[in-house]
Amino acid sequence: MSERIDKQGAAYTNTEQQVLALAGVAQAARLVDQLSKTGTYPIEFLEPSIHSLFVFNPDSAADIYGGVAGVKLGLHNLSSILADRNARENMDVVRYLFALLYLERRFAADTGMMSVVRSRLEHTSFRAEHFASHVNELCHSVSGIYQDTLSKQRFRIKVTGSAQHLQNTQNADVIRALLLAGVRAAFLWRQLGGRRWKLLLNRRRLLFASQSLSRSLGVV
Repeated sequence: MSERIDKQGAAYTNTEQQVLALAGVAQAARLVDQLSKTGTYPIEFLEPSIHSLFVFNPDSAADIYGGVAGVKLGLHNLSSILADRNARENMDVVRYLFALLYLERRFAADTGMMSVVRSRLEHTSFRAEHFASHVNELCHSVSGIYQDTLSKQRFRIKVTGSAQHLQNTQNADVIRALLLAGVRAAFLWRQLGGRRWKLLLNRRRLLFASQSLSRSLGVV
């Protein structure tokens, strides 16, 4: 997690790139929320979220998700959150989103841990080439990385939902893998100039960019 992206490069403005990265956090948060409560997830959005962990030298935020469509669910949820953060249906997703942003700050302060995570992701990256047919195996490997590193932080993200789904080993692996993907997206967001205080001051501009990107995909 040490790549550099040209803030003025690619076909997106810096605000749009920030939105795409933040949508990556929102997508991970929404998938964690859905999986913990229902035991299900949309594979078409899980795949790009997990795959983002193995894109080490992207040219733009969109490249990390294989294009804007890869983070469509995140854009939809980010637009909803920016429009009404206090909406009841957004409560847990908002909690996870801000928890991921906070955990990323703790993680980024530990250069040793960052190095370990990067090294282990590179070691695991060859499996990503066959991701579609090995989703459970890949998430299991990423889950192990999360357990050995970020889960050792004093701050931990508490996932709530159905005990039946949370106690399922496969679901737990996917959730941990998504949490690491969310931290990775938060790292990118901050690298592109994103800050928590800007979510308040620049909310309208971020909302407009999020809705615009969503409309280009036929989301809103």
